[in-house]
Amino acid sequence: MSVNVKLYIKKILFSTKPLSILKKMEKFQRVLLSASCLLLAVFMVGCSPPENHIKCSSTNTNCTITNSYGTFPDRSICQAANAAYPTTEEELISIVAAATKAKRKVKVATRYSHSIPKLVCPDGQNGLLISTDYLNRTLEIDVQSMTMSVESGVTLRQLINEAAKAGLALPYSPYWWGLTIGGLLSTGAHGSTLWGKGSAIHDYVVALTIISPGGPEDGYAKVRSLDESNSAELDAAKVSLGVLGVISKVTLQLQPLFKRSISYEVKKDTDLGDQVASFGRQHEFADITWYPSQGKAVYRIDDRISSNTSGNGLYDYIPFRSTPSLGLAVVRATEDAQESLKDPDGKCASAKLITSTLKNLAYGLTNNGIVFTGYPIIGYHNRLQSSGTCLDSPEDAMITACPWDSRIKGEYFFQATFSISLSVVKSFIQDVQMLVKLDPRALCGLEQYNGILMRYVKASSAYLGKEDDALDFDITFYRNKDPAKPRLYEDILEEIEQLAVFKYGGLPHWGKNRNLVFNGALKKYKNAGAFLRVKEMYDPLGLFSNEWTDQVLGLKGDVNIIKEGCALEGLCICSQDIHCAPSKGYLCRAGKIYQEARVCAHVSTPEQ
Repeated sequence: MSVNVKLYIKKILFSTKPLSILKKMEKFQRVLLSASCLLLAVFMVGCSPPENHIKCSSTNTNCTITNSYGTFPDRSICQAANAAYPTTEEELISIVAAATKAKRKVKVATRYSHSIPKLVCPDGQNGLLISTDYLNRTLEIDVQSMTMSVESGVTLRQLINEAAKAGLALPYSPYWWGLTIGGLLSTGAHGSTLWGKGSAIHDYVVALTIISPGGPEDGYAKVRSLDESNSAELDAAKVSLGVLGVISKVTLQLQPLFKRSISYEVKKDTDLGDQVASFGRQHEFADITWYPSQGKAVYRIDDRISSNTSGNGLYDYIPFRSTPSLGLAVVRATEDAQESLKDPDGKCASAKLITSTLKNLAYGLTNNGIVFTGYPIIGYHNRLQSSGTCLDSPEDAMITACPWDSRIKGEYFFQATFSISLSVVKSFIQDVQMLVKLDPRALCGLEQYNGILMRYVKASSAYLGKEDDALDFDITFYRNKDPAKPRLYEDILEEIEQLAVFKYGGLPHWGKNRNLVFNGALKKYKNAGAFLRVKEMYDPLGLFSNEWTDQVLGLKGDVNIIKEGCALEGLCICSQDIHCAPSKGYLCRAGKIYQEARVCAHVSTPEQ
């Protein structure tokens, strides 16, 4: 299918006049997108599960690791000498001790490897990967105290399901359930709320056990059991980027299982900046999806209700479902064609089709687990808080897959995710709206990935958690398979990143983002020094650190990778034209409204 698509595009491009090319491509794209949207929305059945992201040439030796998207920000594949798969805490302690005694670099790998940055890469080729695949047991559920203890390899889905069986609930969680508890804690993953302790799971941790390097007197592995009695170390370990050791066990504070009521309301975005702070305080599970080029925002009106209310709703988010590989290939080929032809109108038409299809299908919400009959959706919290059914299914020879599976021609994207304090978020939103006014089509590419997801987060006691009550912006956009090719509206997207991170002091999501978003990040955390002191105490040799974490933590160099075309991939902020794509007319220029920004802008007339 994807080959035929490519051939058809070439036939159009090389056999017609320029004016008719655009008309035929627009018609071609509409047909493709209509067909593929129907496929993506309706034909959602079995799925090839994700592959193991650790690959070894022989039994657990000579290994490589990448993430679930098949690509780190610098497009490298990381190497390791060995991979270990402990099944008990005792085995884990033994593995850490042996690595410490040999002074080997160690990194922890999770089941589905969903972090975008290079958190899992041991330095060099002689390192060790410790997988938590088999540390996946529920250890204890105490209904009376409403706590639950699990091993760190337990997935969010397992935790939600096991808690519900005991009549308990994790009150807030990420929307994707393919994360492990150890992984989501290490990266500060969260849901959306300003209520209670907030939406970050690490703020519901009451105890955890972490295995770190030790001295000879410890048998070369030190087991630390942390709780509120040693809160300083616990606040460091709650969000640690994996540099303190291996989390083996986590105890979470839960709540009685409850029901929710969910409705979506579409409004114009003219007063979005004024609405965001109050909306998050009005509704417990509020979030907003913003379509800037369409001038619309979708408000999620989502609240806890009485468990006596009838309803058995289910959330099975459509972009997280098993998807036909042929349909994904069509969507990607269409997007590639739009980029090659520099066709913003095609992108905007595609975006409207995609967003309207998702809206009409209630984004995957159903009133009874089968069909959507109207809002509100009433159901138990565990059936509505998270989803990801593309992980579930048996092998089907790649007929279907998770949309981002790197083994197929599917989604290939960048993500920029940052949290901006509620005290200044209105101004940031208005700046983005000013950029859109300059060309209303500029952000249609984001809307092809269902716009900008805005989630609420609260200030946290975790040293690397959020500093203020904030709004988190999750932006997904097209990435070219060729790193030397600039994107349509390259400069607008770069300016938004730099506005967020530098003008408004946005904090990065530790498990997402391109390199530039991490520039100077640690200076924004008031407890950064306290975190580094705990790190030095736990791992003085830096065995659980790597080049990337050292750069992010300000210990060695910085995250910029300066080379030709580096700004196109977010590996640097351009300071010279060569950091962009001068041969393609993209030069390093100041931002359009944020003059301090330096972005790769298309200059139609060569400058002398």
